[in-house]
Amino acid sequence: MKIAKRVEQLAPSGIRAFFDLVLGMKDVISLGVGEPDFITPWQIREKAISSLEKGYTSYTSNKGMPELRREINTFLGQRYGLSYDYNEEILITVGVSEGLDLAFRAILNPGDKVLIHDPCYVSYAPVVTLAGGEAVMIKTDLSTGFKLTPKVIEAYCTKGVKALMINYPCNPTGTSYTKKELQAIAQIVHKHDLIVISDEVYDELTYDFDHTPFASLKGMKERTIYLNGFSKAYAMTGFRLGWAAGPAEIIAGMTKIHQYTMLCASITAQMAALEALKTGFKDIAIMKREYHRRRNYIVGALNDLGLPCHMPQGAFYVFPSIKKTGMKSMDFAKGLLQSQKVALVPGSAFGENLDDFIRISYASSYDNLKEAIARIKEYLKENRHGKKTKR
Repeated sequence: MKIAKRVEQLAPSGIRAFFDLVLGMKDVISLGVGEPDFITPWQIREKAISSLEKGYTSYTSNKGMPELRREINTFLGQRYGLSYDYNEEILITVGVSEGLDLAFRAILNPGDKVLIHDPCYVSYAPVVTLAGGEAVMIKTDLSTGFKLTPKVIEAYCTKGVKALMINYPCNPTGTSYTKKELQAIAQIVHKHDLIVISDEVYDELTYDFDHTPFASLKGMKERTIYLNGFSKAYAMTGFRLGWAAGPAEIIAGMTKIHQYTMLCASITAQMAALEALKTGFKDIAIMKREYHRRRNYIVGALNDLGLPCHMPQGAFYVFPSIKKTGMKSMDFAKGLLQSQKVALVPGSAFGENLDDFIRISYASSYDNLKEAIARIKEYLKENRHGKKTKR
């Protein structure tokens, strides 16, 4: 066998597998891929362009441009009261995805266990596996708004558990946590001496209360790998730029791996990110208001259709139940695509136990959302008239 067993045994991304079906189809309303429908703000694009014109085309430090790391630290201090040594405790990564991979490879020994909330972003468990660890999925459900609770986390804190992976606001559910809820989780983290990997890339898209970084909680900074980036809030997905902040020892370990595999992030993206931190906040506010408006519409519309949907606190996803239709999520998604040309993500892409759900991204225009709801309504009507796919 030429392929490593741990790679061969990985399932391909269910999201990408479904969207291969969409390629080439015309007039499809896509509510699937988690990408802002806004264009990167002009002044950020202009900075990238001007940096190229001025000849900034070289490598940077493995850790990333000192100016950018310093600006991230300044931002965290002003926004959340957090302070890091930008030379030793901040690393610029190629997207949050690389930061996640580096974090697990830096801290996990073979067989170490990582607790992960379920549902979660599709890459979390596979990345743990590739790092030699064991992903332990903690099931959450609609009744609690898909939230982890201290009691449930503690029940999973058995021998060999080294870390807790948490993402909030969450992809795919939009679930987030108040400061009080996070403090309760932090007590369990401290009690069981866990490392926390906290993916907070949707932090600026929190709607109902202020976002609280896990690292800002008492006693948590020294045990948290804080991951964030520019893709979602600043609509910079194609720039592929993220950052990690954490204890110097862990960041040094992550940097070792990074320097041998990725070397450094693109200098063009780093120059653009520097501008984003300095001038992008007004643009974030505009995008956030529009996402908030769309969220309120889509949640109400789905519930009116009889597809139970909790109110997400952040990000730009809803995760409604389709259980009443009697259809599996892939059958529902394929049927909707073929019949009404609306693309969304089947819940099964996030785990076998999530076949009663679908993920809808409302990072699409308000008019597109209204039209999509009308088409979903028509699809549900069709299936009530005897076209339903049986389980």
